[in-house]
Amino acid sequence: MTISRREFIKKSSYLASAALLTPSLILPRSILANTTWSPSEQQILQNEITLWDALTLSKNIKNKKVSCVEVMQAYLNKIHLLNPKVNALVSLQDPEVLIQQAREKDQQLSQGNYLGWMHGFPHAIKDLSATQGITTTFGSPLFKSFIPKEDGIMVSRIRQAGAIFIGKSNTPEFGYGSQTYNTLFGTTLNAYDPSKTAGGSSGGAAVALALKMLPVADGSDMMGSLRNPAAFNNVIGYRPSQGIVPVGPTKELYITQLGYEGPMGRTISDTARLLATQAGPDPRAPLSAHIDLTPLLQPLTPPKSLRIGWLGNLNGSLPIDPDILHLCEQGLNTLAAMGHHVEPTQFPLSEIEIWKAWLGWRHWMTAGLLEEAYLDPNKKSQLKPEIIWELEGGLKMNAVDTFRAAEARSRVYQAFLTLYQNFDILVLPTAQVFPFDADIYWPKTILNKEMDTYHRWMEVVTPASLAGLPTLNVPVGFNQNRLPMGMQLMGRLYDDITVLQLGYAYEQETRWNIDHMPPLIQG
Repeated sequence: MTISRREFIKKSSYLASAALLTPSLILPRSILANTTWSPSEQQILQNEITLWDALTLSKNIKNKKVSCVEVMQAYLNKIHLLNPKVNALVSLQDPEVLIQQAREKDQQLSQGNYLGWMHGFPHAIKDLSATQGITTTFGSPLFKSFIPKEDGIMVSRIRQAGAIFIGKSNTPEFGYGSQTYNTLFGTTLNAYDPSKTAGGSSGGAAVALALKMLPVADGSDMMGSLRNPAAFNNVIGYRPSQGIVPVGPTKELYITQLGYEGPMGRTISDTARLLATQAGPDPRAPLSAHIDLTPLLQPLTPPKSLRIGWLGNLNGSLPIDPDILHLCEQGLNTLAAMGHHVEPTQFPLSEIEIWKAWLGWRHWMTAGLLEEAYLDPNKKSQLKPEIIWELEGGLKMNAVDTFRAAEARSRVYQAFLTLYQNFDILVLPTAQVFPFDADIYWPKTILNKEMDTYHRWMEVVTPASLAGLPTLNVPVGFNQNRLPMGMQLMGRLYDDITVLQLGYAYEQETRWNIDHMPPLIQG
C-alpha cells in the first residue's frame, strides 16, 4: 500500500534540449519503454571520453590526449540524449557558452596554467549548494529565481580545481525525502529502471553518474542523501566524518552538524579524490575539522585485516526486505573471503531511542532554518506538507526538549564507541526497500509494518548520521528485478581513509559498479 504523489504533480512532455531550464514535472511512460538507439546515438553512448573514470579523464586532459572542448562536447551530447529520459540535471547552461569556457580551459593548459585534477571537467552542483551565477533553487518555488552572488565553500573548491559548471543536479524540496521530485523540475528517474525512483536527496547526481553524464558528482547527506541514491543507482556515495567538508558560509555556524556535503563517484578512487578537493578547514566554518587527508591524493591500497561487525536489521527492530539482507550478507561473505573477520553484533541502544533523538534534532533544525517562511502565509503555502510537519514539530519543542535530544544523540555516539572496542568497521544495509515506483510518494508499509512518517522507511541510515561517522555506500548487487542495492560501511570518527580503503578493496573484488552498466546505455 502506498501514498500517491500530490495532485499537482502532472504529466507533461520534456523538450530534449541541453539548454532547457525548466523540464517537465514527470515523464510520460511512453518514453520509458525499451529504447532502440540509432548508430549515431550509439556512437554518443560509447564515446570513450565519457566512459573513462574521472581519474583517467583527468590524466588524459592534463597530458593533452584529449582537449577540454572534446570532453565538453562529448558530455553535452550524452546529456542531450539521456537527460530527457531521466531528468537528472536541471538549470543547464547554454551549450555555446560551455564550449567557449572549455576553449578557455584549453588555452590555459597550453600556457602551462593547469588548475587542478578537475581542469575542464563538466560538473553539475547539487541544487542545494550555492553556485555563483547559476540559478540555485533548493528544489523550492520560493527560490525559483535565486542566483547566488558567491559560491559555497565546497563549490568554490571544485571551481578552483578547474571544473566547468554546466548546471545543477536535481533534488527534492530543501532535500527533504529520499525521493527526488519537486514542483519546479519534476521527478528524477532511476538509471537502471526509469519507472522507479532515483532515491534522494542526491538523486540527480546519482543518476547522472550511473548514466555517465558526469565524471564525478557532489552531494549532501542528512538522512542518507549521499547513500540512498547511490545504492538505488549502483554508484558510490560517501558521507564523510563530521566537519571534514565544511558547510557554508551560513548564519548558523555552530549548529548545522547533522547534514554534511560530500562526494559521489562511479568508483571509490574517483570518490576519494573528490573528497580530497572538498575537504579541509575553513575559518568561516568554526566546527570544520583539521584532518590530514593527503593520503587520498595517492592511489588507494587495501587495508590490513579488519574486524567487521554486521548489525543486520538493528536488533530485529527495523523491517528490511529479506532480499536486501541476503545481498548484504553475500557482500560480507566476500569481505570474509578477502581475509577480514566478520561477525554479527547487536547495537547497544534501542531503535526507539535512536529514532526519538533523530526526530528531535530534525524537527529543531527544520524549525530554525525555515520558521520565517512558515510564518509568511504566502510562503507557507509553497512548502510541502512534510516540511510543515517537521517545522511544527520543532516549534512545539522547548529548551529542555532540545537538550534531551542532544543528550540522546550523545548516547548514540557512545553506543558506537562501545562497539568500536571490538570492531574496526560496522555494517548496515543502505536502505530498507528496493527502488519503488517513481509515481509513489513514499512506501507506506514494509513487511506489513506501517511507516508512520514520510521518512521512516529510511530509518536505517540515522545511527551513522547522528554519530557523525564516516559512512560509505558500496554496491552489493541486484535483486531478481535487476534493481540495485548497497550496504553502509561505517568507520570510527575521522578514520575516513580506512573506510575508503576497505571500500576500494571490496570494489576491486566485486566490481558491481564497474561492470554492470544501466540497460539504457548498453544499447
